[in-house]
Amino acid sequence: MRHMRIWTYVDEAARLGSLRKAAEKLNITPSALQRRIRDVEEDLGTPIFERTAQGIHLTAAGEGMVRWIRGQSADLERLKSQIEDMSGLRRGNVRIACSQALVPFFLPQEISEFRSRFPQVRFSVEVQDHGVALRMLRDFESDLAIVFRPDRSPDIHPLFVLGQRLVAIMHRDHPLAEKDQLRLRDCAAYPVALPSSGFGTRAIIDDLLAGSSTRFDVQLQSNSFEMLRNLALSGEVVTFQAEIGAPREDPDDELVYRVLSDRDLAHGPLVVCQLKGRALPVAAAKFAEQMARSLEAIRSLPSVPA
Repeated sequence: MRHMRIWTYVDEAARLGSLRKAAEKLNITPSALQRRIRDVEEDLGTPIFERTAQGIHLTAAGEGMVRWIRGQSADLERLKSQIEDMSGLRRGNVRIACSQALVPFFLPQEISEFRSRFPQVRFSVEVQDHGVALRMLRDFESDLAIVFRPDRSPDIHPLFVLGQRLVAIMHRDHPLAEKDQLRLRDCAAYPVALPSSGFGTRAIIDDLLAGSSTRFDVQLQSNSFEMLRNLALSGEVVTFQAEIGAPREDPDDELVYRVLSDRDLAHGPLVVCQLKGRALPVAAAKFAEQMARSLEAIRSLPSVPA
């Protein structure tokens, strides 16, 4: 809608913190963008940006304005989706923020399955830790978040919760690969690589180690699960992630995945969630329903409160 264009200009300038960068992305001149923003400020009777040599920053009024803009944009997308759903077109956009464990197998499979039924639906996926993923929900930058062990928050509504055990990942020639299940203390005899602080997997391991005499020889920390798996592939270390990121056993795979024993209580909740009080676009709501059915089918533990 034409009257929404100016709100897009303001939102893009806020995201990038630079009039020049925002103008380039919007394909207009910086002076034209400056004029549009000043028009909004005159209408509001207050500045929405502070101008500095380092760029532009939202004022308190600007923060409220941008949050309103993003809410309006989300509501408009939901309305479009509902109209298209009633007409049988099944178009729409689904925006997802998710943990890295969902990337190798589960989420690509779910998206492919959904698009086989609704080929005109488009997806945007941002891989983030749980803190950033929840912030994206609050800022209307994402419709759904699928995250492991998120912090409790009164403005986040869980749609589905699945208990997930941790798995140890290692090369198939590693001495621990001979066991079907492992204890954390088994892994302590070998070098390990861990996810960075801020990831749910790391928080579970840190909590368990803090209450025991077991100590890890941590050779590497990374915010990339691909990096951790590749290091495990070299045969040097053992690493860990939620079991949803582990494939079915493949005799040709050089990596093996061993579940940590329930005696270690090494598990936590995988949560599909949305912003509380927000009505999801039709496509996002349908995709959430499909994921809930798939997760229910692979449930391995009773649901854990999110």
